[in-house]
Amino acid sequence: MKPQVLPGVLKLYVRIPPERVKVLVGSRNEVIKELEARTQTKIYLDEVNCYATIEPTSPNTPVINVMKAREFINAIAVGFTPEKAWRLLDEDQILIVIDLKKVIGDSQNHLTRVKGRVIGEDGRVKKNIEEITGTYISIYEDFIAIIGDYESADVARNAIEMLIQGRQHSTVYKYLDKAVHELKSKRTSSLWYSDHR
Repeated sequence: MKPQVLPGVLKLYVRIPPERVKVLVGSRNEVIKELEARTQTKIYLDEVNCYATIEPTSPNTPVINVMKAREFINAIAVGFTPEKAWRLLDEDQILIVIDLKKVIGDSQNHLTRVKGRVIGEDGRVKKNIEEITGTYISIYEDFIAIIGDYESADVARNAIEMLIQGRQHSTVYKYLDKAVHELKSKRTSSLWYSDHR
């Protein structure tokens, strides 16, 4: 049986940068309305203090829906477009956020250099990691965020952390090839096993 909550009992709060509020709302409130409809939640936006409150619309709203709505808003807050953030509503998708200031400190030069390593020339490194792992990556302010299924997002995070630590791009690509190959083998064998039970 799925966990259920009463309206007003579970409330989740999400901070959102002022410049991301318009992205969350959409031109005619359509993003918020769609998020509410798809998650069976009510979202109140405090544009002055820049945070959103999420509540279930009925006792039948599963707790996971409220959490998924929060994850969607968090994804918008760290630079994803709604089109990419919708992926988080699927049960197996997660959001990973790396706060660069917590990892490397707040030296602007160092932050810029590290972000440059992850983005790569003309955005190539970021794009390659996304394509190899099947994830979405956002680099916004001092955050690097990843959307994907648990295992693929974890591989992307490891690759990004290697780049943050200053590892060579070639080393990171070798790691990615090996990790993704292992992941595909694991998934293929688990599919085979479930088909032959």
